Amino acid sequence: MDHRAWTINHFKKPINQLTNQLITKCYLCLTMIKTTSYPRAALIGNPSDGYFGKTIAFVFQNFSAQVELRPSEQLQIVPCGKDRLHFGSMAELAEEVRQSGYYGGTRLIKATIKVLHGYCAQQGISLPEQNFTISYTSDIPSRLGLAGSSAIVTAAMTAMLQFYGIEVPKPILANLILQVEKDELKIGAGLQDRVAQVYATPVYMDFDKQLIQQRGYGEYVPFDKGLLPNLYLAYRTNLSEGSEVTHNDLATRYAKGDADVHVAIEQWKGLTDAVWQKLQTGDKNIAALLNENFDIRHRTLAISPGNKALVDAARSVGASAKFTGSGGAIIGTYEDERMLEELTKTLRGIGAEVIKPDIVSS
Repeated sequence: MDHRAWTINHFKKPINQLTNQLITKCYLCLTMIKTTSYPRAALIGNPSDGYFGKTIAFVFQNFSAQVELRPSEQLQIVPCGKDRLHFGSMAELAEEVRQSGYYGGTRLIKATIKVLHGYCAQQGISLPEQNFTISYTSDIPSRLGLAGSSAIVTAAMTAMLQFYGIEVPKPILANLILQVEKDELKIGAGLQDRVAQVYATPVYMDFDKQLIQQRGYGEYVPFDKGLLPNLYLAYRTNLSEGSEVTHNDLATRYAKGDADVHVAIEQWKGLTDAVWQKLQTGDKNIAALLNENFDIRHRTLAISPGNKALVDAARSVGASAKFTGSGGAIIGTYEDERMLEELTKTLRGIGAEVIKPDIVSS
């Protein structure tokens, strides 16, 4: 063999392999799908959304859940840190469970895939035989009523829809995301979180029973964040508990026809409409209505001493305060920067963090 021919052939195979690897990497980069979803803060009306009520909520981008999805030979779910099974000590494991519960996000991803597969089969949508690898990360404080698990599901569902080129109307998409948690995983939940995360802008929501029974979803009205007053959000991680803990008693009492619960739901609906009317007319003085939202809850449901202390501390400086969700985090209004500074100092004194929510608005 000619020396030059041997040299070319000798290097040809590695060069071809390298070229193929580069092409593959470039293809994966081009087809990598990245999606982001945000935590939800309920401004007014919660927790009536699970009981044909009315609410106003928004998402904020101080924290986020992110999903990456790329083509692969097999369908693979990559665990994140919260799914780990290796710990340095029993104390480390115990702290992880206290912060995040016994389950990480892998179950959320698996349930999302199952629900999407079922939806496509029901709708007669033929999915191509193309697998993917999906991974997620989230820095949303968990089990504080900020819809952190729903954010992971929303980001995962959105990524898969993009991957397969499927379009789902926003109200139906919110239903699918609720189905993942409520039906597949038996997590106590309502539509509010999923609607806010799908629309990714402040939304007024009316979960009218007749509408939902007729068409499967309520009336959702997106609006600009400029209508909202000065808002703060505060949370204590040592108060964390899942919404299934807080809402199960409410659901049971509602199903039994408990008069106090049914009256409370009607009151929360009325507060939502009152806030909505004010915002539409440019009136941002909604503090008393937010306070009443929590007070009704306190009269109707058991509130832990730690959660009550969080609300009381915020109100002690003149700010309004109510739960953003199931407890552990509160939202309210403040008058000016001086009050916000005093609020921050007071709440830090009981181990709470205060932030200005960076509200997402389309």
